[in-house]
Amino acid sequence: MGKVMVTGALGNVGGYVAKYLMQNEQEVVAADINVEALQNKFGDEAEAVFFDFTDPQTFELALRNVDRVFIMRPPHLGKPEDLKPFVEALKSKGDIKLVSFLSLIGVEKNPVPPHHKIEKYIERAGLPYCHIRPSFFMQNISGVHAYEIKHFDRIVVPVKKALTSFIDAEDIGEITAKVLTEPEKHQNNGYSITGPDAVDYFEAAQILSEELGRTITYANPKPSLAKKYWINIRGLDKEYSTVMGMLYMMTRLGTAKKTTTVFEQIMGKKPQTFRQFVQKNLAAWEK
Repeated sequence: MGKVMVTGALGNVGGYVAKYLMQNEQEVVAADINVEALQNKFGDEAEAVFFDFTDPQTFELALRNVDRVFIMRPPHLGKPEDLKPFVEALKSKGDIKLVSFLSLIGVEKNPVPPHHKIEKYIERAGLPYCHIRPSFFMQNISGVHAYEIKHFDRIVVPVKKALTSFIDAEDIGEITAKVLTEPEKHQNNGYSITGPDAVDYFEAAQILSEELGRTITYANPKPSLAKKYWINIRGLDKEYSTVMGMLYMMTRLGTAKKTTTVFEQIMGKKPQTFRQFVQKNLAAWEK
């Protein structure tokens, strides 16, 4: 087979996809907007290429000798149309064995998030696909929401008592790498993947408290207040904050509580629990 192109290889999921593809002895093209950072991260284990979804001139070189592709939508690209030129380039290439798009759980029935349209672009292009539809990343807690936990001992997420079937980005990367390693087995599928159980943010705060040895509380703000806080106080990008707010509104409505056994069925082992994730990432919240 040819090479596997991993877009967003500098990110959490993309980095794990590349890592596990290499463990599976696949040739990897690590694609992102910072070649130097890619080279520092992967060394000579992967081919580092400059790639930008908004610049079609970067497509040809990145796709050379590639027959499988992992697509990660950059958070700052809010419009699904931004990815359409790349999907068309994959269609024109003519020899793609599998496109694995990092989507969102439940999005096949929800046309509001941009992921829905992107899935449809890929399907209508006639490309063999396997959509990866994870629940919320555990890394959201160690990433965008770590600031409040570290400095104020609070989780600031507007979902009330709604349950979330968190999944570790490492598990997402591992299952995606397996899918891309065995493209014929997984063509034209959508895999909804979650952690082993669903927890609310009060329980998440309790687990963080027990593992960190200090009291973490769940702030439970109103959605409008949370969005204003993210934009005006945290200084997060407005488009990013809007999409994040939309996803959390879905969570409030109960869309993130479902758990599946898809990961275990494909990988032959259980996904990691939220407590396991916290234990291995304590440094993200320590003062």
